[in-house]
Amino acid sequence: MIRSYCPRYPRLKTHTLHLRAILCTVWIAALFYGCGEEPDTSFTHAADFTTWKDYLGDPGRSHFSTLSQFNRENVRDLEVAWEYRAPDSGQMQMNPLVVDTVIYGVTAALRAFALDARTGEELWVFGDTLNAWHSTSRGVSYWERGDDKRILYTVGSDLYALDARTGTPVEGFGSGGKIDLRSGLPASAADKFVISNTPGTVFKDLIIMPLRISEGPGGAPGDIIAFNAITGEVAWVFHTIPLAGEFGADTWEDPNIRESPVVGAANNWAGMALDARNEILYVPTGSAAPDFYGGDRRGAGLFANTLLALDANTGERLWHFQFTHHDIWDRDPPAPPNLLTVMRDGTPVPAVAQVTKQGYVYLFHRITGEPLFDIEEVPVPASTLQGEAAWPTQPIPVKPAPYARQARYLTEADISPYAPDRDSLLALFNKSDKRLYAPPSTDPVFLLPGYDGAAEWGGAAADPEKGILYVNSNEMAWILSMSETQVPDEDLPAGQRIYLTYCALCHQPDRKGVAASGYPSLIGVGSTYTPETFKTLISKGKGMMPGFPQLTEAEQDALAAYLLELDAAEYNTGAAGDHKAAPGDKQEVVAGAPGEEGRPLPYQHDGYHKFLDANGLPGIAPPWGTLHAIDLNTGEYLWQVTLGDTESLKARGEHPTGTENYGGPVVTENGLLFIGATKDGFFRAFDRDTGQLLWEYRLPAAAFATPAIYEAGGRQYIALACGGEKLGTPPGNSIIAFSLKTE
Repeated sequence: MIRSYCPRYPRLKTHTLHLRAILCTVWIAALFYGCGEEPDTSFTHAADFTTWKDYLGDPGRSHFSTLSQFNRENVRDLEVAWEYRAPDSGQMQMNPLVVDTVIYGVTAALRAFALDARTGEELWVFGDTLNAWHSTSRGVSYWERGDDKRILYTVGSDLYALDARTGTPVEGFGSGGKIDLRSGLPASAADKFVISNTPGTVFKDLIIMPLRISEGPGGAPGDIIAFNAITGEVAWVFHTIPLAGEFGADTWEDPNIRESPVVGAANNWAGMALDARNEILYVPTGSAAPDFYGGDRRGAGLFANTLLALDANTGERLWHFQFTHHDIWDRDPPAPPNLLTVMRDGTPVPAVAQVTKQGYVYLFHRITGEPLFDIEEVPVPASTLQGEAAWPTQPIPVKPAPYARQARYLTEADISPYAPDRDSLLALFNKSDKRLYAPPSTDPVFLLPGYDGAAEWGGAAADPEKGILYVNSNEMAWILSMSETQVPDEDLPAGQRIYLTYCALCHQPDRKGVAASGYPSLIGVGSTYTPETFKTLISKGKGMMPGFPQLTEAEQDALAAYLLELDAAEYNTGAAGDHKAAPGDKQEVVAGAPGEEGRPLPYQHDGYHKFLDANGLPGIAPPWGTLHAIDLNTGEYLWQVTLGDTESLKARGEHPTGTENYGGPVVTENGLLFIGATKDGFFRAFDRDTGQLLWEYRLPAAAFATPAIYEAGGRQYIALACGGEKLGTPPGNSIIAFSLKTE
């Protein structure tokens, strides 16, 4: 339904829609029937499904290959062709790129590397071994013109251009071969947390960068920025939080919202897709900050939670669709969209599909933005929090059906039969709000799909010509709740007050964390960190923990002294000894993050808590991980299977249960689907037409990453990163390539 285009005006007049349809028809005719010049594609990647030069295989993010040495009959003959051990270990989310006979990637500590794609032999490594960033990276981007070949990737807020042959920084790109991503943002973001976890999209001589930004009050704005790949200069900027007077500003209650010291984000962190022929960039944006409480950012809030179609040359908006109005659930689109062709009434239609955390697939005409399945604005509950105004409707696609269970349909029968504490799980389940888009409240909300989503950053694979989408999904419920903010007692030590303000949300007021949900205890961290290394962690972040560069040196000192249990007076004078300061006695006090002029928000999020049983397993019944094939020509499912297993239950004969999974699939034209991703640490191959499991291999560490298929020296390979560490799995440092056995 086209009225879903504009959430502020859900009942657009018919003549407006007719005018839009006429304009779109004229534009399509110009593109496809020669009115005007053909797009210049001389410096873009055409869709080439025999190479892996782009993130996720091609600019349309298809995860698809036409290479055919592997097939249903011989996939069981795959063996390890080579294994590269990176110089550091831990979570690697990167999808490798392959150019000619060289494979490029990023280690767990953000060191870029190049390997011989035939042998795994190291060609070069770039990165400071003494000043490693502890973030995560999903890979690098590749740009070339003639003999100028570059790898572009980020370390913190720096975007580097490296010579692809030597790994040395390219002089002439910014200063010393790097630029600051914040150079395209307003001056107010100069000292704010801005990094990038996902490779940029290369178009002609541009690289358009995803940005990861603080999700708390005062985060930087999440503008879409295109940089010149040769010089590093800013080429264009699209404001995802509009300036007053710009299109979309009237969807915020405050049309000057861009100037708010509290509101930020609405950023693209998950990556983008590119239609190189039509020169259109498809950009999914996340929620506005601060998360969970939106009283300072009332309104539908364009362009947060939106799929933007932009002119890749200029950043001009062509069309948009908002997936979640006034997001107070952190429902960011988690992955790049997929470009593919679907059939409508016997005619091929260029389409773009977006998977979501909610378990929905939204499908649009790639040129006009017209939904290819109806989307209904469905009434949802109002908020009970003072100052909050949840949007009254949310857009739900009629087809396809969700690929993950929805909280509102669960009953007591869906509580795990394996839980030793089933009664306590039932009590929490029954008192939790399970309605569609139940708003955050001081009472518990049962969030399924959970915070990380059904789909996550691994995204979906697509057969770009047959219109079939393949998506893996998590089935993990979380509990969402809010509480009134209490300002830390001014009599508390400074370090404890800072901890309660910035850290207690995830690590809990008592510092014990929520290990089962992935948030470690901070008790005893003094045995792991020195004051200097801990201050680096505070400033730069680690994994998915954002850094806090806005803290002053004195505040960092105070926080380090508190958490490392050092004598604050001695530490601040540079003479920290063996004295241990006793933790404060008011650890139950939790602060909301400061808002405008230091004012705390009236409500705070109570932290990230999975719905788990006493054994640490999901509190709902299996399956806990699934894999799906969806025919987007019809909106119907071709098959659905369980993905992964739980070792403790498998040993009892209870399997398959499925498991949490992070990282996407790849699909081959001749019938295979490969995926790692699962907590159980296997790499698997399925029949793409039936979902039948054909092969599995236990990896040296879990692969929370998407594989890459390529050919080098006449032999075909599939390679993936095995870094483990996530979900409590053992860390690893392997890049492994599989190929068929040779004689």
